[in-house]
Amino acid sequence: MNLSVASIDDLSARVDAVRAEHDRHFPGPASGRQPVHTVYVPADQFSPSTPGDFGAEALRLLNTHTPGAGSFGTAFGIDPEIAGTVRERVAAKLAAEPIEDVRVDFEDGYGVRDDAEEDAHIAQVVEAVAAAYQARTLPHYWGLRIKSFADGGHVRAMRTLDGFLTALRDRLGRLPGGFTITFPKVVMAEHVSIFVEYLERLEAALGLPAGILRFEVQVETTEAIIDHQGRFGLRAIVEAAAGRLTAAHFGVFDYTAACGLPPAEQRLDHPACDFARHAMQVSLAGTGVRLSDGSTNVIPRNDGPDEVNRTWAVHAAHVRHSLRHGFYQGWDMHPAHLPSRYAAVYAFHLDGVDEVIGRVRAWHEQAAGKGDGVLDEPATIRALTARLRRAVDCGALDESVLPGRD
Repeated sequence: MNLSVASIDDLSARVDAVRAEHDRHFPGPASGRQPVHTVYVPADQFSPSTPGDFGAEALRLLNTHTPGAGSFGTAFGIDPEIAGTVRERVAAKLAAEPIEDVRVDFEDGYGVRDDAEEDAHIAQVVEAVAAAYQARTLPHYWGLRIKSFADGGHVRAMRTLDGFLTALRDRLGRLPGGFTITFPKVVMAEHVSIFVEYLERLEAALGLPAGILRFEVQVETTEAIIDHQGRFGLRAIVEAAAGRLTAAHFGVFDYTAACGLPPAEQRLDHPACDFARHAMQVSLAGTGVRLSDGSTNVIPRNDGPDEVNRTWAVHAAHVRHSLRHGFYQGWDMHPAHLPSRYAAVYAFHLDGVDEVIGRVRAWHEQAAGKGDGVLDEPATIRALTARLRRAVDCGALDESVLPGRD
């Protein structure tokens, strides 16, 4: 073939440079399992039995108020055709792994205490974590939420983290896997840079491998969405984290209060929250930073059916709202949230799952030259495959059903 342009080598080199720069900022989605929730427990209330206690109470509520498939489907708004299957799998999950990710809270859920009291609770949490780890009851993911750097709590935050990790090292001789720090109320990327420098010093002092201390930020201020220079703030936060940032968690109540919403409108499914979630998605897509939605503040005031079902209805609706917006993780604050979390998540994954499996299998057959008539784009197949993977990871599906295992 005759060509008119003698050489494009210089242009090709520039294209490669642009691609390399893009890939540095957008390495792709995170690999591995993402928990469906993070359960926050105030530090003074955390014990080795907390995960099991949450599961036992959640299972008791499930069996008391939804003893069969019919009542279960009604309580959680689930199609009768799958309600029995979903209930069976939710009950099994609550018995085997009720909490996928736990965060021992030294921030809002814990409050401001004097140094002596917080130091004593650090020692208590170290013993609880060590005991749970040795008994193999520590959840797959776990960690601490420290105080914010934005409101004068930075000294206490660093003291708490250092004291905890030092005592845990002395107690166990190692840092159990799955540890994550929650860094709340980010208002400036510079706070993240300072926190990263502190983590570097802490790793060196403790003899930990460089980069092992990773963290998630809480997006609960308007400044995290639009910064002081009028730009989307999350990209600068990612850069400031220097590769340590695992996730961005939306904080419903601080954010809606900052927007000036009245208390009755401070809820996860408010349109103001949708804007923040969409900004998080657009800013963080492809960066490897996972997204988590926030919490529901409705809990049962007693064990009566009206109170429990009211809580479940609100919470399940919020979970479904998150799922529809592509947020596959959220916060849970009470044992009553576990049945509605897993019911909504499992129903989401199981509704139409046979069609999803069929589409993925047909696409693979088409790619191998064995099928025809498949119009799905590769991006769609990746999304469907990711949905199936999430369903397996949380226990909604058995791995044997995944296409491509033969």
